[in-house]
Amino acid sequence: MSLLRVFATRRLPEPVEVELARDFDAVLNPDDHQFTETELLEALREADGVLCTVSDHITPRVLAAEPRRCRILANFGVGYNHIDIAEAGRRGITVSNTPGVLTEATADLTMALILMVARRCGEGERQVRSGSWTSWGPTHMMGADVGGRTLGIIGLGRIGRAVARRSHAGFGMKVLSYTPHPLPAAEADQLGVTQLSSIKGVLAESDFVSLHCPANSATYHLIHAEWLLLMKPTAFLINTARGDIVDEADLARALDEKWIAGAGLDVYEQEPRVPAGLLNRENVVLLPHLGSA
Repeated sequence: MSLLRVFATRRLPEPVEVELARDFDAVLNPDDHQFTETELLEALREADGVLCTVSDHITPRVLAAEPRRCRILANFGVGYNHIDIAEAGRRGITVSNTPGVLTEATADLTMALILMVARRCGEGERQVRSGSWTSWGPTHMMGADVGGRTLGIIGLGRIGRAVARRSHAGFGMKVLSYTPHPLPAAEADQLGVTQLSSIKGVLAESDFVSLHCPANSATYHLIHAEWLLLMKPTAFLINTARGDIVDEADLARALDEKWIAGAGLDVYEQEPRVPAGLLNRENVVLLPHLGSA
């Protein structure tokens, strides 16, 4: 019996590609280029399954490929907002994702961003590398404390809960959260989380606000000017979820006008493009979507 044919739209970790080549007629992407719409259409026409990623925009136009052979889109990652789920379902195409496997990695990176932006690590490294650092001094590059401060978490799914564990147990932080699906009281107590009934309360009371909600129509530009104005002028915004949860123009304005103290970002609305209003700032830590790396 002939093997099922699978297209991988990006280069994948070596063990994954080895298993794909063993079990399927695998078409890999050795130069790791981002598939064009034409290539995605070709994949749906020629493959039984397509192993796609967040960089692939699986639109109704792509899903309308004819004649279509593809029966499953196996998404490498947790989020699937880049796939038109409703259209895939209407056309009888199964969509899978990988919840859970990135929980600890993304939670670790969230803590890294909190520490980096609070202690000005990116700015400090740039000083050392550029040769502009002249000497140590008691007031040189003073940052913000993390231990004992208040962390606000928007979204208490797997990753939000993992961040809560790290921040409360590891750093002694007070943890507030808002989630549309509150945790049972016993679980929240175990995590050290106080659940609030509104996002406003979390934003107003937190020294760090970390986003861990899915990207969908309800969360598109969830963090915008009105919400940013509620934050403390000493507070930091952290985003390791999805870029389009934050209105980046409003965030740049908030930084311009000192509504907040800074931001740590791993995701962007138009990746890999980052708005100039965020690129040219010392008080913003920018990472290249490392949460799953």
